Amino acid sequence: MSTQNGFVFNTTPSLHMGAGSLGKLGDLCTALVAGPVLLVTDPGMVATGLVARCREAIAAAGHEVVLFADVCADPPEAVVLDAARLARGCGGVVGFGGGSSLDVAKLAALLGATDQPLQSAYGIGNAKGPRLPLILVPTTAGTGSEVTPISIVTTGASEKMGVVSPLLLPDVALLDPELTLGLPAHVTAATGIDAMVHAIEAFASASPNNNPVSRALACEALRLMGASLERAVTAPGDMQARGDMLLGSLLAGQAFANSPVAAVHALAYPIGGHFKVPHGLSNALVLPHVLRFNAAHAPAPYAALAPIVFPAITGGSESDRAHAFADGLAALAMRCGLPQGLRDVGIAAKDLPLLAGDAMKQTRLLVNNPRPLAEADAAAIYEAAL
Repeated sequence: MSTQNGFVFNTTPSLHMGAGSLGKLGDLCTALVAGPVLLVTDPGMVATGLVARCREAIAAAGHEVVLFADVCADPPEAVVLDAARLARGCGGVVGFGGGSSLDVAKLAALLGATDQPLQSAYGIGNAKGPRLPLILVPTTAGTGSEVTPISIVTTGASEKMGVVSPLLLPDVALLDPELTLGLPAHVTAATGIDAMVHAIEAFASASPNNNPVSRALACEALRLMGASLERAVTAPGDMQARGDMLLGSLLAGQAFANSPVAAVHALAYPIGGHFKVPHGLSNALVLPHVLRFNAAHAPAPYAALAPIVFPAITGGSESDRAHAFADGLAALAMRCGLPQGLRDVGIAAKDLPLLAGDAMKQTRLLVNNPRPLAEADAAAIYEAAL
């Protein structure tokens, strides 16, 4: 890519990473927040005991903690609005948990400081601001939400919509790999594949803002995660693997926050929306099939990434390496214990037209795909993934 092409690159202004860094949270709140702190998380995180540690760190710094622990996977508008109502009485927000908790925290900080209705914020650049001070603490290595200007909300029964604005970038991201040690193997695997998808799609994105910084970050993210995902799944106490996955997820998040994702995500969203399949697993189920579809038209980016993730892939044509890359990712997901087909998560052939029709609504994402994709193409990809 020519460096003469103009581009924009935004990211979280302050990153704190390292084992034990949760201990910094109280001081970070003091530096940013005047008054009570809204702590946004989910019931599963409360059950682990980690939320109590987070809460104690904030309270020890002299802040009242207002707890909102009702986040669920694929959070609906009602959950976002409930959190935002609590935020209006607070001086700042801390998001603690997986991608859904961080997404809700972002919107709580935004809507808690403005009268803007949520519906008018959907889309790219429609959020008005201001927002409350915001700190995000991820406990999974997957979404990269702590460095992305994006929050995804489930609207109605199943459709997903996004708020996309630099206002959603937090003031601080705090990454402590110790917080990921308790993740079950299947969550580690699915969120890890999700992060790899972010890097792959950012690198190959047809967005006019695909840029050298995002591409470099995507490559380093894939180098780290390609070497550490299986270790993180099979040896969950391996701190080096956990740290590499968390850093890889962050780098992938920085990459796709500026060079946006495409058809893998567009086809994954309806799977999650209609069948309540976790987002990372939804991505994993369609990933190799979308890559094979794209590689028939644009193999170069996947051929370039293949040896970074799978060093044994070196010879052959660009097309050969691109298809070997797709095959390698499918095999990696299998070795990590993830379901391999849509049938394995309760989806039948009769459901595919519904999924294909809904995927075509994700125009914000499809415009970035390296190969144009029509509804018939989406249906064929779903059929291959069945």
